[in-house]
Amino acid sequence: MIIRIVKMEFQENKVQDFLLFFDQVKTKIASFEGCLGMKLMHDKQNPFIIFTYSHWESETALDNYRKSDLFGKVWPNVKPLFSAPPQAWSLDTYFEQFNPS
Repeated sequence: MIIRIVKMEFQENKVQDFLLFFDQVKTKIASFEGCLGMKLMHDKQNPFIIFTYSHWESETALDNYRKSDLFGKVWPNVKPLFSAPPQAWSLDTYFEQFNPS
């Protein structure tokens, strides 16, 4: 399993456009074959920075999404909304422990 984190910085007047579009595709992305789930998160200090945090079965599963028709529809709608190039990381988990609250 891999974790994928993508940092996106949006033009000030485009954040709402992104969120409206994301609401249309979020379930499709999260249920894409090989995706084990995802989150969308706002930066606490900068409301124009948004992260996706997703779990994928493998690099192959993530690559299949990036080559898919779905991604081909998502990317052209999202890319013009950025104020800076997105940054992305694919990570393997070394240690994980979350304590119940």
